[in-house]
Amino acid sequence: MIELSNFSIGYEERNLIYKTNTTIEKCKLTALIGRNGSGKSTLLRAIAGLNKNYSGEIRLSGKSVKNMNVSQIAKTISFVTTERTRIPNMRCKDVVAAGRAPYTNWIGKIQDADRDIVMQSLAKVGMESYAERTMDKMSDGECQRIMVARALAQSTPIILLDEPTSFLDMPNRYELCSLLLQLAHDEEKCILFSTHELDIALSVADYIAFIDSAQLSCISTDEFKHNNYIEKIFHSKHKGCNTMFKFIIP
Repeated sequence: MIELSNFSIGYEERNLIYKTNTTIEKCKLTALIGRNGSGKSTLLRAIAGLNKNYSGEIRLSGKSVKNMNVSQIAKTISFVTTERTRIPNMRCKDVVAAGRAPYTNWIGKIQDADRDIVMQSLAKVGMESYAERTMDKMSDGECQRIMVARALAQSTPIILLDEPTSFLDMPNRYELCSLLLQLAHDEEKCILFSTHELDIALSVADYIAFIDSAQLSCISTDEFKHNNYIEKIFHSKHKGCNTMFKFIIP
């Protein structure tokens, strides 16, 4: 699980998140939402150990990030960024094999056990038959599944994803998030993904983590839907702006 204690982060004079205490549960899929610029990507990078300009404490599976070295973090958390990935002439199985880097020997050579994990990871995301294909000849949805497979191959208890549905069409958005839900439950992973797709978050995620007024909270999706949080977070002075959110609640 991910635990934030008295956690604050921001830049210059602005606090994005201020003195929050929040837990992201394991074996659950949690969607991270908030207005543009609220700090979703900044938070994910801090949890991943890529941004250390924060106060308070982040604990991953009971261990403080500040006391973990690079190798320990790499074996605890995997991070799928929002960028499109296109690697010409590199086979999918080689891309996924990069997730085994924290476990390879000193010359970076993978063993038979690593190869088995790579193929198992591809199979778990339904992409085993794509092992020999290159990502420059695949759709965005297929490429994103390969990146999720790479995260699985890293064998970490925690997976972070920053806007994983950004470049996908609607069917692929639901398929990917449904896959993440299945992996969280079946593989007992703590999976946290940021998104602007409120309808998908509310229909698929177990929990909603939301940033509002420099505070981060995490509650069950049912509680979020039935306590008018959408209107509170995305309230606008412009007449009629709130009504759009009422139509997307599953």
